[in-house]
Amino acid sequence: MFIGENLTNLRIMHGYSRKQLSEMLNITEQAVWQYENNYTFPKLQIVNDLKNIFNVKSKYFYKNDALKKYATPENIPVMNIAYRSKVLNIISKTQTEAKHIAFLDSFVNYVTANLTLPTQKIIQLRDELINYLNNTIDDRNIQINNVAKLARHRLGVSSDTNDYLLFNIEKNGVFIFEKPIGEDIDAYSLWTNKERPFIILGNLKRSAVRRNFDIAHELGHLLLHYKVEFTNLNRKEHKAIENEANLFAGCFLLPEKAFLEDMEAIASVTNPDAYMDLKNKWKVSLQVLGYRAANLGLMDAREHRNFYAALHRKGYLKREPLDEAIPIQKPQKVKTIIDFIANKGMMDIQEMAERDWMVNADFFYRLTGIDKDFFSNYMTEKQDFSISNAKVCTPTIHEQKV
Repeated sequence: MFIGENLTNLRIMHGYSRKQLSEMLNITEQAVWQYENNYTFPKLQIVNDLKNIFNVKSKYFYKNDALKKYATPENIPVMNIAYRSKVLNIISKTQTEAKHIAFLDSFVNYVTANLTLPTQKIIQLRDELINYLNNTIDDRNIQINNVAKLARHRLGVSSDTNDYLLFNIEKNGVFIFEKPIGEDIDAYSLWTNKERPFIILGNLKRSAVRRNFDIAHELGHLLLHYKVEFTNLNRKEHKAIENEANLFAGCFLLPEKAFLEDMEAIASVTNPDAYMDLKNKWKVSLQVLGYRAANLGLMDAREHRNFYAALHRKGYLKREPLDEAIPIQKPQKVKTIIDFIANKGMMDIQEMAERDWMVNADFFYRLTGIDKDFFSNYMTEKQDFSISNAKVCTPTIHEQKV
């Protein structure tokens, strides 16, 4: 029997409204609603169209999906999703990303089921910082600077480079993925109720320096804003929270002592071109370098305005020098886990896709952001029976007589 909930989960995860899906299927919006609520069941041609849209097998709609089999119930707190965004949270977008995280969480549960992972330092760090923040009388800016300094040390990030920034954050317990989020949202983060931290990075064409800032910004949310209900924030509160995460990112990416030493070599603090060597060293944008210099009192307000005006005049606000030269860091943690369990014979990726998840390689690419070829190398796609495989046969003369 067709399971309407499976269709609902896929539709929401992909960000489609019922109306959008109905137009793709050339049926009414009411028909989609009826399928999802099990009032009527789709014909084979519709099921075939659905499987092609969502990159799943036909049987996906007739058996329990990954959320039923591998998800932890009520594990994704929708209200706690922290966006690095130009806009306030949109309900439909939040629901889509919450569903995506639910599928990702199920995927992580699946691939780590037979592994014993070490205690995650990110949880220990978060608890240590919560204790500090709850008991300090320091000014909030000082608090954030201290949190960033301790985080960089505890997570093992080098004191003089950000070359392995993403690697160190993944290594210490954060699960980082890429996906096409859209133009208005750069990234977002979330702690699940079972204490698993996620950072989701947009994969639109971006520079390495902007990605590094996104990573640090979301790490700031994970450490500073644990359990904050982002969906209940008004515009002013949302801006204040974002500013705190921005301040954390600047402090975290450019540690004070090392950065002050570097700035001694800058001849003109208002000239963006004078910061090129520092951009290449720290893998951060000229804007962030100027922001941090002003934050540390190396530029007054007038000088910082002149610095920003120079960025605008040179066209650096759209694209900076070195943006194409600095390689973009990409998540590797889950990819490494899959390689390990597959090579050790602990899991058959083909069997995972065919039997347990009932999906194609494209589905895993859409879910995890890991290159399609990575999954395809482990899989030999089998023909999935659908109505498109069937032919209308004309009876033979003998059959007509019978």
